[in-house]
Amino acid sequence: MEDAIALIDKIIEEHKTISQELQDFEQIANDAKAITAFDKSKEVFMPGRFNDKQGLEAFAQLLDTITEGMHGHFGREEGPLMGVLKEHGEEELRTAMHSLLLEHENLKKRLAYTKNEVTILQVGKLPTQLWQARGYDMRAYITHTRNLFEEHARLEQDLLHTLRSELSGKQARNS
Repeated sequence: MEDAIALIDKIIEEHKTISQELQDFEQIANDAKAITAFDKSKEVFMPGRFNDKQGLEAFAQLLDTITEGMHGHFGREEGPLMGVLKEHGEEELRTAMHSLLLEHENLKKRLAYTKNEVTILQVGKLPTQLWQARGYDMRAYITHTRNLFEEHARLEQDLLHTLRSELSGKQARNS
């Protein structure tokens, strides 16, 4: 029972970390987009700002970190956490969590789509206007993706806190 509670606590903490990473990711997207407004043929000095290539590189690296973390996080929810729910959770909680786990595939696809868009922008073979338009579109997509992740995590958090309370109650009664 203690292992199950520790797993739940770990997943709850991961939700907080993931939310912060997604906010950082969105900020880098905004910074990279802002730079595209400058004429590329001019040398522009802006202290504290990335140039296009550096901004996209940082963006791609953070996306890789987020994607890797999300896949590991989803794996813990879809594997060990579902085992805990099957063993200790009420039917209503299992059903609700199963519904939320179905959203993982869509969230993974959104991350993969964003990775593809970053790659297209990094290649740099697009005309400036198209590059800028895709940059704007990617910013909006990232903002929406972050909102989807946050809502998903909020719903999971509610279920996890309920499950943790139930397990703690069972553990206290069995002691």
